[in-house]
Parts: sequence; structure tokens; C-alpha cells
Amino acid sequence: MTDNSTKFLISNQDAGDRLDIVLVKLLPNLSRSNIKKIIKLEQVKINSFIVVHASKKLKINDNIEITLISTEKTNILPAKIKLNIVYEDKDIVIINKPAGMVVHPGAGNHNNTLVNALTYKYKNKLSNINSTRPGVVHRIDKNTSGLLVVAKNNNAHSNLGKQFSDHTIKRTYQALSWGILRPLSGRIETLIGRSRKNRQLMSATEISGKKAVTNYTTVKVFEIKDIPKISFIECELETGRTHQIRVHMAYKGCSLLGDQQYGKKNIKFKKINEDFENKLKVLNRQALHAKSLGFVHPTTKKFMSFESKLPQDFKKILDLLNKLSH
Repeated sequence: MTDNSTKFLISNQDAGDRLDIVLVKLLPNLSRSNIKKIIKLEQVKINSFIVVHASKKLKINDNIEITLISTEKTNILPAKIKLNIVYEDKDIVIINKPAGMVVHPGAGNHNNTLVNALTYKYKNKLSNINSTRPGVVHRIDKNTSGLLVVAKNNNAHSNLGKQFSDHTIKRTYQALSWGILRPLSGRIETLIGRSRKNRQLMSATEISGKKAVTNYTTVKVFEIKDIPKISFIECELETGRTHQIRVHMAYKGCSLLGDQQYGKKNIKFKKINEDFENKLKVLNRQALHAKSLGFVHPTTKKFMSFESKLPQDFKKILDLLNKLSH
């Protein structure tokens, strides 16, 4: 078992709460059952004393030290896959993920994921808070391109995880959607939960699920002859729910171009610009790109921000739309 120690100082906000509940909040990548296992294995100290009860109530200014050990068996096969590394230091790696790459192994995808590539390149020099997803702090969909941050150690992982949990991470996405959003710029706030019709999909609901907030701005509306109305939009996430932007755009009636799950699957056009139709076929995925990522560095405490350019499949459609709109 590999291990790494992380420390927290309990604030007034968490005083009076159970140890396991507070640790799940501070370490959002760990499940409550994992936290309880770690506590039972005597890997948690409060003010230098080992604690074995998950129900222990915390006091303000308690010093918590948790040794993060792997409680799950893992068998990740390293894969020699080229990675587009935007930035790297001893704590973090910023990756520009291509569309088509799955972030971590799961049902039906055990090889050729980002985690397989990271395991090959960095071996054991990745965080192991979640041993089945070493280094993974957050995810973007398989068919979404763009930036994500990877943690090289557990201190960096827990620090970044808390920033995601507190919604202080700055994330901007670019997208092309069918139709025109009303209003042109605004805020979408719903609950997002599993779809009742298809458990593999998510849906916006007002009944159950997790709070999801997307702020969006319409950069440009394209109203071109022989092409349906299309909007080029930028979205800034306050929360990071599964498929959030795709679900919210579909909820607004403006699904993303190329989205085979939440979009219009077999759009039949009576008459359409041939060049546009060809580029749409080449896209073969949702037109969604994680453009920018900003956060406070876990060690230096300085704010860092990164940007990535649109990939060619997305850019070619946007360039054509701009050309035809003049």
C-alpha cells in the first residue's frame, strides 16, 4: 500500500460535525466508505492522537492529519500514448485532452485512457487518493476536448479537490449550439440527476439530483442561408456535474452540434450548404471544448490560468460559419 499524509485545520464552519462527514467534504474524490476504512486502519489523527471512530465530533482549530492509503485493488495497464502537456511542475500537470480519449478506465474502456497514459509516463508519481483513478482530480467527457489538471501527489489532489468542491475553480468552455439561446446571455440553474428514461444519461430536473449552475454568453449568432440558425457560445461553470453543459443546452432547446446523446440524432435538412454538412460529419462529436482553466496553485498559492486553442475539427466549422456570414 502506498501512502501520503495530508493535514487540515478545522474551521468554525466544520466545528461540531462528524469526522467522516468533514473529511468527505475536504476530500471530495473519496467516498464516505473509503474514509471510514482509512479511519478504521488507524490512519487519521486529531491533534497528534490516533482516532478510530468516524463519528468523532470535531472542534474549532482541531488539527487533522490523514494518511491517504489505497483501500481498493487496482490493475491499471500502462499505455504508451502521447500526451499534450501544457504545463508541469512537481505538484501538477495540465493536459490538453483530445476528443475521443476517455479520462479513466471504466465499463467498456479499460485501456488507452488518459490514466493508462499517465501511469506509463509517471509510474507511481501520481496522487493515489482514488487508486483506480491515479492523478485524476476532475473529468471531461470522452468526446469533449480541452484542459484538465492532474495531481502528482495527494496534497495537491486534496487542495485542488477542495477548490472544485468550493466552486472556486475557473472553467470556460466554448460550444456551438443549434438555435438561439434566450436570453442571449444568462444563468442556468437546475438540479441534474440520472435520466428516468435512460440511466446512462443525465437530465435537468426540479425534483431530484445535484445543484448545477452554468453561466453562458452568446458570442455570435449565425443566420446563414441553407444552414439552420447556430450560436457560438461560451460557458463558465460554477458546478461540475456529469454532462452539465450538454444537459443544460438541451434543456434550453439548443443542443450542441454533433451531440449524439442529448442532441438531434438524425437531423434531416431539406436543403443545406454542402460544405457545412461535410464538416459537420467530420466533427463526429459534440462541439464542446474546455478552453480555459484557472485555480490557486496548491503549493505556491498563486493563481494560475491556462488556455487552449480550438482543435481543428471544431475550428473548421467555426471558420466556415464566419466566412459564410460575411
